[in-house]
Amino acid sequence: MTRRIVSKPEELAQVRTGFQLAALTCVVFLLLFILDNRFRVLPDAIHNALPAHTPGLVITDITLATCSSLNLLSSCKLDAQKWHRVEKDLYLNKGWLNHAYIHIERKKESELVETDRVILDVKVGRLDPVTSEKNQGAERWESRPGGIWLKRTAKRHASDSVKAITAVDVLFGADAVEARPGWEILDQAILLSNPGDNQEARLTVRRGPHVPIERPTVRVNKDGKFKILQVADLHFSTGLGVCRDAEPAGYNGGKCDADVRTVEFLGSVLDSEKPDLVVLSGDQINGETAPDAQSAVFKFAELFIKRSIPFATIFGNHDDEGSLSRQALMQLTQSLPFSLSLPGPSSVEGVGNYYIEVLSRTKANSHSALTLYLLDTHGYSPDERQFRGYDWIKKSQIDWFKSTAQSLKKSPAHEGYKHIRMNMAFIHIPLPEYRNERDIVKGSGTFAEPPTAPAFNSGFKQALVEEGVLAVSCGHDHVNDYCALSKPEGKDAKPDLWMCYAGGAGFGGYGGYSHVIKGGYHRRVRVYEFNMEDVSIRTWKRLEYGDKDKRIDEMVIAQGGVVVAP
Repeated sequence: MTRRIVSKPEELAQVRTGFQLAALTCVVFLLLFILDNRFRVLPDAIHNALPAHTPGLVITDITLATCSSLNLLSSCKLDAQKWHRVEKDLYLNKGWLNHAYIHIERKKESELVETDRVILDVKVGRLDPVTSEKNQGAERWESRPGGIWLKRTAKRHASDSVKAITAVDVLFGADAVEARPGWEILDQAILLSNPGDNQEARLTVRRGPHVPIERPTVRVNKDGKFKILQVADLHFSTGLGVCRDAEPAGYNGGKCDADVRTVEFLGSVLDSEKPDLVVLSGDQINGETAPDAQSAVFKFAELFIKRSIPFATIFGNHDDEGSLSRQALMQLTQSLPFSLSLPGPSSVEGVGNYYIEVLSRTKANSHSALTLYLLDTHGYSPDERQFRGYDWIKKSQIDWFKSTAQSLKKSPAHEGYKHIRMNMAFIHIPLPEYRNERDIVKGSGTFAEPPTAPAFNSGFKQALVEEGVLAVSCGHDHVNDYCALSKPEGKDAKPDLWMCYAGGAGFGGYGGYSHVIKGGYHRRVRVYEFNMEDVSIRTWKRLEYGDKDKRIDEMVIAQGGVVVAP
């Protein structure tokens, strides 16, 4: 092979050519950047690859459309080719004559043209933010109906900014809160003409892209314990809510906003008990006073999300009496951070038939130490003539529960756990067996009202016993907070199931019963503490008033993995 000898001048020429090509490449890229920044000449595929880019929709305008029954020419629907309507009447459909809806203009970022202006900020008020707030500088705000002010920009790549508004919604009430990551609720309510006594309508906006939510994993703590806080019957409303049977009557000078006081109580218990999981066992929402159920859901969810506490929900007979169906409520709750809620199999009657596996403390494996079953007890009887009162757990649910429990026992997650496992269940409406007064354990709590269990017994209690569930806990009857211990017939028969009430937690639901309970009923919640070392369950209650720092009616209900009498 002949080797070519390169002279010194040729070598320098090659180096010089390399530098020239590199410089030319830099100039070309710079020109492309300048042109794209002004005219967006690069293809969408390249834009979507840019790290700072947020693919999806951005909001380019917001407005308010009002209409009146007296003015046949007025319309609450703007041009659908341009505007998307947020389907919430700002008067909550309570206005005799007036209605109002927020409309937004939204576009794909790839479709933005030079005349489009991306919204970077939104405020509500009577005055231009430039004159009413500090540090606004020479920013220009655009006015819209309802006291809405928009800060928009036509700068290139403004849609890439984390400040860009990408979604808009409406919540209601002076106590409204946001529970979704990336969302921010505005302090000032939308300014409506003739608002009457309607709840304050508030804009809430999301900046940047949708944040995907991962279902959390719950695991036994290093000390071998796992604590569940059961919260029953919150009865949240849209807005502050009206207190029912608040005790003591003269507390706080007699002023009582139901949801505010309930939130304060629940927040206090969360901070003191620090549970590993919260189970909301139905009637979180007081349907008839919740024309915007979403606002009510966010009140309880925000409490857990900001404390990073996983939570699970089932429904009661009042939850879906507001603006959202059971399916919609579950979809909303399931979409929130730290939510373990699931709709369950579509082939099984009800919404919210599912289970939760509490894994062992060894993070190297996924073995289950505890299984929690949650089932929908529905609402009212489908056959009032024959079975008056409330609905019952259906055969399809019992079949699902038994087949699921049996298959889990054979699963690697269960067989791999080399210690004694435990199982528990949560429902809303009590089982018919809660009526057996002879089973009520003295010192476990108060029997203040007859249990409003279904008239028809579908046999779920026996299914729980057969599948090794140690305890079932419910809500529904607010002023009952006792536990009953089921024991089969026979001299040497051993107890087989604990059936407990949590007691009502919310001031939006009934309380009272001062003729039965000395001093009247104080709102409460129930705690279950599982100890995997001695395979025990301990339970107690916490009160909103009185002995707030004391464990009420504390007792051991399981030891060595079996049901025991206290």
